Amino acid sequence: MRILLTGGAGYVGSACLRWLLRHGHDPLAYDDLSEGNAAAVPAERLLRGDILDGKTLAATLRERRIDAVMHFAALASVPKSIDQPEAYWRTNVLGTKCLLDAMLASNVKILLFSSTAATYSFDAPMPLAEDSPQVPQVPYGTTKLAAEHIIRDYARAHGLGYAILRYFNAAGADPDGGFGEHRREETHLVPLILYAALGKRRKVFIYGTDWPTRDGSCVRDYVHTDDLALAHQLAVEGLRPGMGRIFNVGSGTGTTVLEALRACERVVGRPIPQEIVARRPGDPAVLVASPAKLERELGWQPRFPRIDEIVETAWRWHHGHPDGYARR
Repeated sequence: MRILLTGGAGYVGSACLRWLLRHGHDPLAYDDLSEGNAAAVPAERLLRGDILDGKTLAATLRERRIDAVMHFAALASVPKSIDQPEAYWRTNVLGTKCLLDAMLASNVKILLFSSTAATYSFDAPMPLAEDSPQVPQVPYGTTKLAAEHIIRDYARAHGLGYAILRYFNAAGADPDGGFGEHRREETHLVPLILYAALGKRRKVFIYGTDWPTRDGSCVRDYVHTDDLALAHQLAVEGLRPGMGRIFNVGSGTGTTVLEALRACERVVGRPIPQEIVARRPGDPAVLVASPAKLERELGWQPRFPRIDEIVETAWRWHHGHPDGYARR
């Protein structure tokens, strides 16, 4: 299939593009590079474009004869969404509508949407299933849920086939160490811990050890980018116009912040500077997905089920590329 990946030069989008390329598909990245890294995708597969530019999107879909779209382009910082909700509604919601309109104009009928655990209620029983209550508590989650509703409305009216993948904490790097996680402003736990190991930051902060969990630190659900990419491949290959599917992508168990820290220390082979500080407002104690539906209906099985395995791939990337993509 010829697949256009909006936001395809970002961390997860580029990992999916490289995976699809290795597994017989013909993917192209559509990215404005405001957050993405051009070096993360082959140069001949990168198209510069803005998700809000519907005319260019429609022309690209037609001229490139696209069979399906994977929609990753979004703003994704929870704290920034609280401070700048207007930017999140513009990119995440209006951007999704622009894409859907371009798909209609170009007769492209298949869409995969990169959604998030942030659409769920953090008070729902864990692990979260696809029918768990969706009561987002931050604008990032609200805008992603709004985009889900727009997709479902367009699908009902126009016969689109769609799959919504709600995933949790993407982590890790390509197993060969060639490509990994690099943002202009990093917020994810695993790279922050590894930055402390590399001396790129003085220490990593642990936000509370008095949570009602097995070791007092928050529990999160880490999923390797290759396992995310496999889920996208399985979903797109099984989609047809008129179908609508929703899947969680996660481990089903979860890892505490302190367990992630210890895993990083085992992989690095030395203690990593750390400091325990007060809880952050709005953090849930536990956030874990049930992948049972994805396993049952698509046969998905993670290749990296253990946090140590995920961290090993991340360390290979960060240790080999301490400046990220700057030298590429």
